[in-house]
Amino acid sequence: MKLKEEDLNPMLLLLFHLMVWIYTLITFLPSYLLSWALKTDSALYGSEEERAKRVKAHSVLGPEGPYRAVNATKKLVTSMHLGVDTLDKMFEYAAMRFPHRDCLGTREVISEEDEQQNNGKVFKKVVLGEYHWLSYEEALTAASQLGSGLASLGQRPKNNIAIFCETRAEWIIAAQACFMYNFPLATFYSTLGGPAIAHGLNETQVTHIITSRELLETRLKAILIEVPRLQHIIVVDNTPTSWPGYPRGITVHNMAAVQKRGSRPENGKLRKQPLASDIAVIMYTSGSTGIPKGVMISHSNILAGITGMADEKDTYIGYLPLAHVLELSAELVCISHGARIGYSSPQTLADQSTKIKKGSKGDTSVLQPTLMAAVPEIMDRIYKNVMTKVEEMNFVQRTLFILDSLNWLVFRKIRSLLGGQTRVLLSGGAPLSAATQRFMNVCLCCSVGQGYGLTETCGAGTISEMWDYSTGRVGGPLVCCEIKLKDWVEGGYRSTDKPRPRGEIVIGGPNITMGYYKSEPKNQDDFFVDENGQRWFCTGDIGQFHEDGCLEIIDRKKDLVKLQAGEYVSLGKVEAMLKNCPLVDNICAYANSDETYVIGFVVPNQKQLLALADQYGIRGSWEELCNSKAMEELVLKAITETAVAVQLERFEIPRKICLSPDPWTPETGLVTDAFKLKRKNLKTHYQDDIERMYGGK
Repeated sequence: MKLKEEDLNPMLLLLFHLMVWIYTLITFLPSYLLSWALKTDSALYGSEEERAKRVKAHSVLGPEGPYRAVNATKKLVTSMHLGVDTLDKMFEYAAMRFPHRDCLGTREVISEEDEQQNNGKVFKKVVLGEYHWLSYEEALTAASQLGSGLASLGQRPKNNIAIFCETRAEWIIAAQACFMYNFPLATFYSTLGGPAIAHGLNETQVTHIITSRELLETRLKAILIEVPRLQHIIVVDNTPTSWPGYPRGITVHNMAAVQKRGSRPENGKLRKQPLASDIAVIMYTSGSTGIPKGVMISHSNILAGITGMADEKDTYIGYLPLAHVLELSAELVCISHGARIGYSSPQTLADQSTKIKKGSKGDTSVLQPTLMAAVPEIMDRIYKNVMTKVEEMNFVQRTLFILDSLNWLVFRKIRSLLGGQTRVLLSGGAPLSAATQRFMNVCLCCSVGQGYGLTETCGAGTISEMWDYSTGRVGGPLVCCEIKLKDWVEGGYRSTDKPRPRGEIVIGGPNITMGYYKSEPKNQDDFFVDENGQRWFCTGDIGQFHEDGCLEIIDRKKDLVKLQAGEYVSLGKVEAMLKNCPLVDNICAYANSDETYVIGFVVPNQKQLLALADQYGIRGSWEELCNSKAMEELVLKAITETAVAVQLERFEIPRKICLSPDPWTPETGLVTDAFKLKRKNLKTHYQDDIERMYGGK
């Protein structure tokens, strides 16, 4: 039934005209939908002059820096508690202060069953119960017993040990066991390929590895023959207690059995505590180029890096890879403050997650976390999905959406997706778009901030304040480090630039790691020590400091390509801008210095692409549509329109694209676990398309 003006009374008529005005606004200015609901950065945070009054960082020497947090101008902070200079002491300190407080939580698996989908595929669905908790005292005992048990199996202090496991309570227990007994822990993503895992295990010369039953059977077992030094495999799952049939005398142990060995009084004498300068972790990054490299991180590095914020009453949900510095740092911060950590996975996170049986609860609904970390890729997907649904609404529904967005209470349902209690959502690993950040701030009714750091800096660099709702910035320096801007003349960035100093970001402080494992040439390129003995890391990222001491990441040296005509193109900048196109789920811009134009590989949004194909009467399977020349041209037209709208230069706009029917996931080897593009792998994967788009085929 259609509404008619003459059927409405005067008050409703006024509302009707208001709705028409709003409908016109959101129809023709969709990019302002959320910014209008939330207000602009200026309205929320003040003008540039007002921002400068709330200074977060200060440079005493000049525009190049070093910039420090205002409460650390005289001295950088190295740890949170006096005398707590190693990670084992930190855990013991927390257990002493909060012995009976919940520490590590795991949900009980009530049932598992296979569920057939409409397309014939079968997915495993689970019904999960309540969280079962280990107290701080119990977690410390479990770690101590495991460390003692590992020592009884021949693991020696300062000899490397590996962990190749999903994020779970046993991961942290194993890590704390290694910290207590001074076993340097080599960490590997659970999604790393076989050759990369074998490379890391051989490089670190490990004889013991901690893993899960699933990863042992599906990933590790196939490469055992390539790792001749390996002697003991410790499986974190409760069953079975013995694993016969492994080659070359390799023994597979159950973690509980190793802990039982460690509980014997005579084995407790094997402990040798670490020094602050000893290696705690060798963190193998999945890397955007080349083979994985191990970053050596000392106890003192990590303790300096986690001088962050948490509260004793906080509940953190852990689901990102613990082999990533973002997740490991976040969980150690929580432990240092006596907060509790409940474990999850991307497949069980929410009620609608892929492994959760319909009608049962996801982990966030049960745990109701107050703290959560996320990578921008995930949040961007949520934002695009919601905005797609908004575009599909009729006139009345869409108008009610924009009206209701003025009322934060309307987003209780969206907020409940994360349990309803989230107060801080930290984004890290890659830049978060302004539109997505505003959307999350409104819908989740919590602070959505960005941080900046790298594995080489223990994940520490900068972090935005909870009250800072400005977008596109990553906050001021943490109290553990300082930042300089190094001129990059080739790229046109100098610390003397006006109105803001710009340059390569160089981070110094006690959080700067010991370098790359067995890679001295790379260490000399990326790390240096100044005349005062302070260690620095050259990030390769380009930043600029705002008047209030907040840092903004604006470019990356490795992403800069010079075209044949002499123009410089920042591939990362192009990709970030073009992700605003609704048809684009992911994009990799590519440019050959021998050519005059940019091309692109695009993972299209399936729903949007199917709608576009239907609009133009183009038929075919998903693969056929992605390989269709006509669809390429239609998507390229939409991408070009977006590029013009965001004011990209003519030479920055891709002239040709190819569409990928398959998404890029860490399992494909085309992106890292933090969803950063692996450009070298992408180039190899799309070599035929590159030659075609540059006229070779």
